[in-house]
Amino acid sequence: MGALRTPDMKVICPTAPNMPVTMNGGFRLNSWFDLKSISISDPEDEEGIKKATRYVHELIQSEMKSGILSNRIMLGGFSQGGALALYAGLTFAEPLAGVMALSCWLPLHKSFPSVRKCPDTVPVLQCHGDCDPIVFYKFGQLSSSVLKSFMKHSHFQTYQGLGHSSCDAELSDMKVSTDGDTVVCHEGFGDHFCLFNVLLRFPERKIVIKIHFFTVS
Repeated sequence: MGALRTPDMKVICPTAPNMPVTMNGGFRLNSWFDLKSISISDPEDEEGIKKATRYVHELIQSEMKSGILSNRIMLGGFSQGGALALYAGLTFAEPLAGVMALSCWLPLHKSFPSVRKCPDTVPVLQCHGDCDPIVFYKFGQLSSSVLKSFMKHSHFQTYQGLGHSSCDAELSDMKVSTDGDTVVCHEGFGDHFCLFNVLLRFPERKIVIKIHFFTVS
């Protein structure tokens, strides 16, 4: 992130709460919501997902209160953070600049499109490696199919041979042009640690909110 940070970019780093995670044998981790499993069909922590979503919405609303238009704000995340970015972006009533969702899935997918509050024109970019052993590629594909059924500008990008990680090609695809400006949001990911990046665009400066959480090993 340091190599990509520009003088007009502000970085905020909130951290996920510490909680027991079912997939981790009930041991406590920093996590935005409980993970019972990573499957498109298994029960999900609906209460935890909605609580984390309210927190993200509050972050956005705080910037809006300071005079930033919602369409200057972009959400993005990796793994669980990408899942939260998707759900938070789709359930935020004001139009955002877009959502970038990396190596993740759409939480509570059966509740869509009825719970969607955003305009159906908000751009969504999903990026997923076809060799992902954590969040299986097919879950990303299924999530994309759901999104494309009610979002007009949803794109799913595949990276051949990529596991649960990031790559240079993905970084290139994450460059999003808004009003002639280029925004880059990227972070290196270790084996068991990753980041949820929320990018908030100012007309005159950029803010990156990096929400940390541990993946389940």
